[in-house]
Order: sequence, then C-alpha cells, then structure tokens
Amino acid sequence: YQCPDHVNPAEFLADLISIDYSSSDSVYSSNKRIDALVEAFSTQSSAVLYATPLTGKTGPKQGMKFGKKIAAKRKGGWWRQFWLLLKRAWMQASRDGPTNKVRARMSIASAIIFGSVFWRMGRSQTSILDRMGLLQVTAINTAMAALTKTVGVFPKERAIVDRERAKGSYALGPYLLSKLIAEIPVGAAFPLMFGAVLYPMARLHPTFSRFGKFCGIVTVESFAASAMGLTVGSMVPTTEAAMALGPSLMTVFIVFGGYYVTADNTPIIFRWIPRASLIRWAFQGLCINEFTGLKFDCQNSFDIQTGEQALYRYSLGGTCIRDTVIAQSRILLFWYSTTYLLLEKNKPKYLQLKAPASEQIEPKLKLEPLLETDQPPPLKQVEQNQQVESTPVDPTEPFIL
Repeated sequence: YQCPDHVNPAEFLADLISIDYSSSDSVYSSNKRIDALVEAFSTQSSAVLYATPLTGKTGPKQGMKFGKKIAAKRKGGWWRQFWLLLKRAWMQASRDGPTNKVRARMSIASAIIFGSVFWRMGRSQTSILDRMGLLQVTAINTAMAALTKTVGVFPKERAIVDRERAKGSYALGPYLLSKLIAEIPVGAAFPLMFGAVLYPMARLHPTFSRFGKFCGIVTVESFAASAMGLTVGSMVPTTEAAMALGPSLMTVFIVFGGYYVTADNTPIIFRWIPRASLIRWAFQGLCINEFTGLKFDCQNSFDIQTGEQALYRYSLGGTCIRDTVIAQSRILLFWYSTTYLLLEKNKPKYLQLKAPASEQIEPKLKLEPLLETDQPPPLKQVEQNQQVESTPVDPTEPFIL
C-alpha cells in the first residue's frame, strides 16, 4: 500500500485500518484488507520477545521525595510568584481595551440617563422619595455592573489557573492577592466616572466632602460586588452557570436592600439577609451622606422638615457612614475568603504515582524465542503470504507500507 503524494501518512494509515461503511462492497473490501494486514503482521513480526526488568531499586518514598523537589524548584519563592503574577494581572487588566471602553461608556451613559430623570432635584417633600429612589438605583447599578463583569470573565480565567497550578507554576495565595491588587485602579475608575457625572446633574448635597464620601461608598460597594462575582465564579464550572447564578443572588440582596422592605418588617428567618446585603449597606450609607443636614420645604405641620427626620421615618437612621463602610468591608472580606477556600477545595486532584515494590519488578515468566523449523509452510499460508506481499522498501521512493 503506497501513500499518495500530498497525503498525511497518519491519515493514510488510519484509513487503511478503518472500515468504510458507505456500501456493502466497501465494507467487504475493508474487512479483507484489515485481515490481510493482521495476517501479514503476525507472520512477519519478530519471533523473539524481550523482557527487561527495571534497573535500580527506587522505592515509593524516594520517588515521592524526588517529585516534591522538582515541584518546589519549579514554583520558586512566594514573593517572586506574587511579583510576576502582579505584572501579568496588571497587563491583563490595563490592556483589555475593548472591555474597559464598553464599561466606561456604560457608566457614563447610565449616569446621564439617571441624571436626566432626576434632574436638579429641589427641596420639596416629594423630592425625599426621589432622592431615595436615585440612591437605590445608584447602589443597584454599581453592584450589577461589577458583578456581571466578574462572573463573565473569571470562570474562563479559572480554567487556565487550574492548569497552571496543576503544573506547580505558582500557589493560590500569590495569584489571588496579585489579582485583587492589580484590579483596584481599573475597578475604582468606573464608579468614580459614574459619580462624577451623576452628582452635579441630580444636584445632590452640594459640598465637596459629601461628594467624596459618595464616591467612596460606591467604590467600596463595587469591590464588594466584584468579590461576590469571584465567589460565584468559583462555585460553578461554566460562565453560563455563573451568569445565571450571580444576578439571581443579587436580586435577593436588592429586595432586602432597605428600600422595598425595611429590616424591622423582615420575617425572622430572613433577618440575616439585610445584614449580608451589600445593597442595603451601600444604600443606607448614601442616604445618611445625602440627608444629614438637609432642610426641606414645609407647608403643613406634619411635613418632614430635616433630613434626619426622613432617615428615622424610613428606618435608615441610628448609624453613621463609617459603620456602613465597615459592614461593606466585612462583606468584602467574607467573599474573598470564600473564594480562596472554594478555589483551594476545587483545585485539580490527581492520583499519586507510586513505584512498584521490588518483588513486583522481577519478571515471573521466562520468555524464550520460538523455535524455527525448516518445514515448508502449508499451502494456504503460502497463498495468503503471496497475496499481501508488497514491493521492497526503497529509501528514495515515497512512503510505503
């Protein structure tokens, strides 16, 4: 069987040993060809079998120790891993131009839309609910933007990280820490863009210190939502599953975010959800920052006169901005810790190879060469050998089987 020109020899050999089921004739010819190849191999193969025992006596403990030395030498020091991973994570975050441009445009567009809807809010009684609605929308938009970006990217990145960790390239601690540090500047830029456009358009509390606190609250919330996205991406195996699970969990936190259901009216079995909701703490911090010190226009004796009265009426008082930021920081650390534990638990696991015992290495069977006789083969065997006989191999000719 001669391999044609411009044909891959591997594909040619695969076709020779495969059965063509396109027709009955092709099936018959394929079976006949395969039987002839098997018969030719059995008659032309070497009659001597060699059994070579393993040289050296290496026990299981020595093999395991040698493997550990290789892995440790390949991994390097902790700080070196962290520095190399930090540079790679920074290049990955800064060079992702299309994604960063889309996120920047969406942040500015959302701020323009919300600012146009809540344009130049006054100090009337109806503006109280308008301000709370704007702050709730701000908290939801910031959290969802950070969450969807993380759950859409991290599951794919985790597959690469699992392969690199399986090879012993680096440990989990340096990777996760470098990733979090490298994404701080990029992750903080988009909430700051959003706040810089929205704050003057809606004419929120017009002091520079309040604007700085506003941007700080939404930035911490963005990091907490991104940490939640890392945890969701560590739970599920695919990006599609993460995109389905992440917004569903965030919807629960939105419902218990302090605007639709107050913490005092929440059923007892769900009292823990408002305390774990990053939406609730961000919304409460934004409301305290906005309403403290405001004076509203009053026409009746029962109208709300100050921002502090509005906070207590809607169960948002009794705390300060620092407490809300600390609560968000605790949620942030909780999600980061959960991500670390999940990645450590779900890392690739393989069976450890152990060298066989010394008594299993020695061959138990003695293989001897077959005795060759000078008797002529049977007539049928001669005919079959003549049918499958091929031309001698010429080094200058094309590949021939």
